[in-house]
Amino acid sequence: EQILEGGGEVIPDWNFLESLAGVGHKTASVVMSQAFGIPAFAVDTHIHRLAYRWGLSNGRNVQTTEKDLKKVFPEDTWIRRHLQIIFFGREHCPARNHNLSECLICSWASTKKLIKESKS
Repeated sequence: EQILEGGGEVIPDWNFLESLAGVGHKTASVVMSQAFGIPAFAVDTHIHRLAYRWGLSNGRNVQTTEKDLKKVFPEDTWIRRHLQIIFFGREHCPARNHNLSECLICSWASTKKLIKESKS
């Protein structure tokens, strides 16, 4: 209904997008970055998990992870980095039954504690 009131177009505005029913910050970030090319770093559960595994964030919550990743990566890489992390995770770094010591990134980025926990 809100989109119809706006002339049938999605407006590239954070407040507008997040005011839509069912649209939270992550979805708004995906729309802003993928549809409009506006730098945003959408953090879903997969990116949140990998950022924690790789020591890029403390894993407290997705909001903290987003802030941490925005500090780590240059703004002009956020859109593609978001996709790269998702695709890498799907292919090489699954959530379950993952041996961190054999993973291309986890083997050197994860803490010794996390690697030990993943083996038990």
